[in-house]
Amino acid sequence: MATVLLSLGSNIDKEHNILAGIAALEQHFGSVICSTIYESEAVGFDGDNFYNLVVQLGTDEPVEVVVSILKQIEDEHGRTRSGPRFSARTLDIDILLYDELIRDDELVSIPRDEILKNAFVLRPLAELVGESLHPQTGESYRELWQRFDHSSQSLWPVTQG
Repeated sequence: MATVLLSLGSNIDKEHNILAGIAALEQHFGSVICSTIYESEAVGFDGDNFYNLVVQLGTDEPVEVVVSILKQIEDEHGRTRSGPRFSARTLDIDILLYDELIRDDELVSIPRDEILKNAFVLRPLAELVGESLHPQTGESYRELWQRFDHSSQSLWPVTQG
């Protein structure tokens, strides 16, 4: 069984869409482990703040099938793909890691480069699998987070009311 780590994000009806996205993942894959949900400013465009988290799950499905399921879940939650790459999203689900797989083609890029670039990906990833090693850099996610320029991107935990 492959261990898969996903990044989930939303800045449109974000609490509803994040919780619905988690529920859909559980429906397709069974039990999931979730990081803290974090709020951050939009990166790459001016827009409403995002909710983001990392989800860990196990699957026997090949990566191609996982990608298809994730796109289906995004579509079912109102994701439109006609706008600019960096824009508001009802639900965005990206594969960060699929076991130790390294792959970069027209379907998927694993490990996802956002791991090393965005606090909203790296911090929750370090929270869930901090001692695991990035398959290309060989560094732990905890080390990568400790070295990350925390002043470059604002990020704070969402408190559930």
